[in-house]
Amino acid sequence: MAIVLGPNRYGKAETRVVHVTRDGETHHLKDLNVSISLSGEMDEVHLTGDNAAVLPTDSQKNTVFAFARKHGIGEIEEFGLLLARHFVASQPTIRHARVEIEEYAWERHGPHSFVRSGQEVRTALVHSDGPGGQESVVSGLTDLVVLNSTGSEFHGFIRDEYTTLEPTDDRILATAVTARWRHRGTDAAWGRSYERARRCLLEAFAGTHSLSLQQTLYQMGRHVLAECGEICEVRLSMPNRHHFAVDLTPFGMDNDNEVFFAADRPYGLIEGTVLDDAAPAAPRAWS
Repeated sequence: MAIVLGPNRYGKAETRVVHVTRDGETHHLKDLNVSISLSGEMDEVHLTGDNAAVLPTDSQKNTVFAFARKHGIGEIEEFGLLLARHFVASQPTIRHARVEIEEYAWERHGPHSFVRSGQEVRTALVHSDGPGGQESVVSGLTDLVVLNSTGSEFHGFIRDEYTTLEPTDDRILATAVTARWRHRGTDAAWGRSYERARRCLLEAFAGTHSLSLQQTLYQMGRHVLAECGEICEVRLSMPNRHHFAVDLTPFGMDNDNEVFFAADRPYGLIEGTVLDDAAPAAPRAWS
């Protein structure tokens, strides 16, 4: 039996950086969580403990802060590309850089006062092999909580000896959307693209009379691809946040789909990919 070192990477996880742009009395705020992973000629550090090829993770953290000062922080995709390209171009032993960023939104409540905006988080995942090599950008969001109070049905499903769920032609449909979308290139207008994709997800969720959450998922991804030519693949994860009508008959009351119990566990988890099948594959993009 031959024992060998397999694929590996290392980096600095979850560097929290907040950047304030001072435009006179009006300030602008960017709040990010940046995770970096590097790979390349790293065999010796694993096999013999030789660190000659290793850029310390502390240096990676410091680079995030230095780049925030040097370049500012605009769109997170752009910031991720700057970092990823820097690590590969500046270190001969590093062949590939992966940068994942979460952005936390703040609402302005005065020239320099802000309130954290909800729980939705914007995301970006960047891969770069350096100048002349392959690159990919996956944008997205997590925890986009949406709900339709009607316009959702669920019936015609398999029934077996363990089935107790009753068919319905009027139910609440609620979910917390995690969506990621792959760009065809690395030169999109990131901010406008994100806003369009997010708007398309919401339009399709609201505009689809749903016979299943799977159907809604597909329509959401399809709408993004139809309206955003710079995007070639959408991956969605949508837990079904079940709402059950409460039986009020013990209290002499009816309940015409007005009072519900919101159950957080267990939940159905619906996941799927919608893609332009003519677009080239990018297997590294998602990992």
